[in-house]
Amino acid sequence: MINPLKRGRYSLFSGDFFANLHRVQKLFLLCLIALGFSAAGAEITLDFNDYPAGQTPTNFTSALAGEGLPGDWKVVSDVAPSSFAPLMPAFTPAPADVSRNVLAQLSQDPTDEHFPILIYDGATFKNFKVTTQFKIVSGAAEQMAGIVFRYQNASNFYVLRASALGHNLHFYKVVNGVRGNIIGPDLDITTNTWHTLSVQCDGDQITFWYDGALATPPLQDTSFSEGKVGFWTKSDSVTYFADTKIDYTPDIPGAQSLVNEVMQKYPRILGLRIYLPDDKGHLRIIASNKPEEIGRPGTDAEEKAYQNGSIFYGHGEGTVAVTTTLNDRNGDPMAAVRVQLKSYKLAETQDMVLDRVRIIVNEMQKRALSVQDLIN
Repeated sequence: MINPLKRGRYSLFSGDFFANLHRVQKLFLLCLIALGFSAAGAEITLDFNDYPAGQTPTNFTSALAGEGLPGDWKVVSDVAPSSFAPLMPAFTPAPADVSRNVLAQLSQDPTDEHFPILIYDGATFKNFKVTTQFKIVSGAAEQMAGIVFRYQNASNFYVLRASALGHNLHFYKVVNGVRGNIIGPDLDITTNTWHTLSVQCDGDQITFWYDGALATPPLQDTSFSEGKVGFWTKSDSVTYFADTKIDYTPDIPGAQSLVNEVMQKYPRILGLRIYLPDDKGHLRIIASNKPEEIGRPGTDAEEKAYQNGSIFYGHGEGTVAVTTTLNDRNGDPMAAVRVQLKSYKLAETQDMVLDRVRIIVNEMQKRALSVQDLIN
């Protein structure tokens, strides 16, 4: 231990926050690595052929906007094209149309202001593109299918919907239960035919497509910056939905972005971890250049560094490591940090190592001035 400094304790976080941060960050990073995606983008596919017929798919929540009975969302069998490429196309080409399981909204409540919605619970999205296949099967009062997105609750969301009876494709928003202006072209939407809808959100810009063709120029709206996505129908519309794909930009917490940037700038760093306290006050790794480390508890060195500013030095074969504090703009400790470096071997003294680490930590402190910068 070198030059211990007396410091105060920073406030702790709730268990829910840390658990969610750990799960989201670790899953994102592990998935990006395992599936070969860059940090700039990832993909979720919803193939209803993975769910048993006759049941509501798991990981979804049924909601209702307006009036009437709840929607009746079930997986059913239907002849539908598959938009998902086979894993080995040379050996298992995807047939154009096969009998497969799809999602169906089966309620036939004719109430006019009746909007069954099924929300995907797996994630909240900010910048994304969602594409789904749909088929309008029947409906006396209405024949509609749509995508709901940036969904907050049943009174606040965006929707893009196709109407076979109205012969149009419309976008609108619902804010506090009040429908906004309707925007979109007249189109011939056929029933009992599979079509494709796509919506893309980049910041406040919204773009949508019908059967692969751009439907209107991009729109601008700032009502909702992020939210969930799902499926939408109206009144007594019986509608099917099939293969759905969500391409999105993962939200990486500031601490992980900081680690990524520093690792790129200083190539001699072998390991970099940032620690924050959980709901019981114990430090855990919230960011690391090794995703599998996220969530692991800190050692006594990290605890003491965070508590009183102690600095710990260690060395191994060809490596050196320093544990110290990451301070906020006021000089108070907000996190513990451990830096592992390649060693200059015999020519390098302990003081030289500390000087190298101070340069790195000072660089990190310029980019993260508060705990909020680390967790947002």
